[in-house]
Amino acid sequence: MCFGKCARCIGYKLLIIAVLCIVANLLLYFPNGETKYASDNNLSRYVWFFHGIVGAGLLMFIPATVFIGLENEDCCGCCGHENCGRSCAMLSSILAALIGLVGSGYCVIISALGLAEGPKCLNNGQWSYPFSGTNGQYLTQYSTWSQCTEPQHVVVWNVSLFSILLGLAAIQFILCLVQVINGLIGGLCGMCCCEEKSQSYAC
Repeated sequence: MCFGKCARCIGYKLLIIAVLCIVANLLLYFPNGETKYASDNNLSRYVWFFHGIVGAGLLMFIPATVFIGLENEDCCGCCGHENCGRSCAMLSSILAALIGLVGSGYCVIISALGLAEGPKCLNNGQWSYPFSGTNGQYLTQYSTWSQCTEPQHVVVWNVSLFSILLGLAAIQFILCLVQVINGLIGGLCGMCCCEEKSQSYAC
């Protein structure tokens, strides 16, 4: 079933991206590889939302594993027909895809908010958010990044990782959306085929 193969391909991609999101989120806790900023609570507030670890990470394992096993899933032969069972499985995969949409959507939102607000850093002797009132304009004003004296290069660190998480989660969102369409078409087409077979047997 080509719809099942497509779902399996999507599942493997989601799995790889989920691992990358977890790694990117973990790196946000250690600017320059140092742990003291996390222990002193001197990191961006949006780092603590676990958007890459939970939203685009662990939560994404659910749809990924469902999609990977979908090609051979037949719901124990729904209605007594193997193809009908596979159609039921394709339709049920939409629920898993919706979970993926929620998780990736959450990561996209938090990453965008983290980018807009900017990092928490030492500025003029105080820990603050010097870019919070710029509406994200600081992203293109590289000369202002030197306002953050500690952690060193924290703006580059935050912008890079939040951007990576935003991009990866957006890809996950699109893949889950594709699976919603794939599951719907695959399920309905299979149901139609089963209906035709049932009618032919009745004749």
